[in-house]
Amino acid sequence: MEYRRLGSTGLTVSPLCLGTWRFGKESNGTLETDRETAHDLLDAAWEQGINFVDTANSYGGGRSERWIGEWLADHDREDFVIASKVWWRTRGVPKTSLSRKSIRSEIQDTLERLGTDYLDVYYIHRFDDGTPLRETLRTLDDLAREGTVRYLGASAGAAWKLTKALWESDREDLERFEITQPRFNAAYRDEVADYLDVCADQGLAVCPYSPLEGGFLTGKYDRYGEAPAGSRGDLEGWNDRFDERQWRVLEVVRSVATETGATPAQVALRWCMARDRFTCVPIVGARTVDQLEENAGAVDLSVTDDQLDRITDAYADVEGAR
Repeated sequence: MEYRRLGSTGLTVSPLCLGTWRFGKESNGTLETDRETAHDLLDAAWEQGINFVDTANSYGGGRSERWIGEWLADHDREDFVIASKVWWRTRGVPKTSLSRKSIRSEIQDTLERLGTDYLDVYYIHRFDDGTPLRETLRTLDDLAREGTVRYLGASAGAAWKLTKALWESDREDLERFEITQPRFNAAYRDEVADYLDVCADQGLAVCPYSPLEGGFLTGKYDRYGEAPAGSRGDLEGWNDRFDERQWRVLEVVRSVATETGATPAQVALRWCMARDRFTCVPIVGARTVDQLEENAGAVDLSVTDDQLDRITDAYADVEGAR
């Protein structure tokens, strides 16, 4: 696997990141991904050359971090880039916070569950309007200077909040956000366009979650048929969730998949990885080893600029406009 530099950082990561938000997550009393399956997925990811693992203190109520830590104990920690997040609180009140007290408490628990003394990337899961931005940034800067955290990141949020945080960090000579994690994919762009403009201008890496738009870009949805059982669209009026532009994107993704002998999921992931305005490392959250291996096939998929442009153009509101 050909690794890449993560934005302006010194980190070298695989072109795909393993997302673990399903680890330990309960839906209707059933674990979406149990401990054994989680370890199988981590094994498969490492066998495919994926060295970048994303988690959060809130995933599975802490079970995601704990299961990763158990698996990591049998491997060389230095081989991996481990990212986690803070905003949700696993204990105490309020339920969400980026105060100094909360961040200090949560990072201690995160490191304990992961069985490591540092994180490669530490994201804020959201911005916290209830805590002064300066307090949050100074606390994160302290963690970076202490070596507890190598690099800082910001997940979802408004473009102006990200810009303000970068400005404040530069003005106060604090460690700044270097990696972002917005929702972004070939069928979801306008809503995050301003945010991505900031990332491109400031040299921030983009590690999008939901790069397959919740399974939509896998091609499993039929515009005029029924939603697949157990899918996120498995409800009345499911096809109203997707607009005309998204269906056009899916049609072109399917066409390119046929032309290249790939799957729609591989084509959609390859489109993300091919972004040239910023480093883009999609986060894939496979349910099974087979799904993960399919996703990993996107890394070596060969697509032409024309094929990528066709996918880009399909999202345009006006013919010919991007």
